[in-house]
Amino acid sequence: MHVFAILPAAGLGTRMAGPQPKHLSDKDSPPGPPAKQFLSLDGVPILIHSLRAFAAVERVTAIYVAVRKSEMERVDAQVAEYGFSGRVQVVEGGDTRQESVLHALNALPANPDDVVLVHDAVRPLIDGATIDRTIDAVVEHGAAIVGLPAIDTIKQVERTAHGAIITSTIPREFIVQAQTPQGFRFGLLHKAMTDAMAEGFLGTDEASVIERAGVPVAVVHGSQVNLKITQPGDLELAEFYLHQRDR
Repeated sequence: MHVFAILPAAGLGTRMAGPQPKHLSDKDSPPGPPAKQFLSLDGVPILIHSLRAFAAVERVTAIYVAVRKSEMERVDAQVAEYGFSGRVQVVEGGDTRQESVLHALNALPANPDDVVLVHDAVRPLIDGATIDRTIDAVVEHGAAIVGLPAIDTIKQVERTAHGAIITSTIPREFIVQAQTPQGFRFGLLHKAMTDAMAEGFLGTDEASVIERAGVPVAVVHGSQVNLKITQPGDLELAEFYLHQRDR
């Protein structure tokens, strides 16, 4: 059995709007909005932090990064610069996360029972123990995601012209906040993603596509440290966690 990791990294990072002088160097800054995965975290691109986490797990056979065509040369250079050549493959992504993941799946030399982990490129603080637990859960269940129990009270609302109106309170014991990696048997994920694309279904994550196919998905306990960098303030928090971990 082989384990493959896919990091979709073709997003433009529109929620990181505005200048990023502290975290984005001139040589890494293309015209237009900053791409989150290329921002600097403690002097290293966020994407490289994520790659390092998976490369450190011996069970991971290979890592595939799906990026925009215009970024492939840059990422190839970073892969070589940080010593990932031969372990990391760069493929062209799509206009959506789902397209990017499917492009990477089509490039994998995988068998149906192999394990595929899909991880947000902008979750740079994922740890090896969580990756290993996710692999174990996929081997046992066929599909698994990392998630955190909800801490805050969750309200379901109806959107109106004047704002939101609460319609119900959802018990927290029924809620988890999805993180990544999300892992699946290759054959299961490839078929579900191919069917979803053919039928025009766009999922919010890989698990939603698998749920649509009627397959149960197990949950592996995650961590607050495994945060997704989506807003400028998240970089400072990630740097704090990184320094705490390295002390």
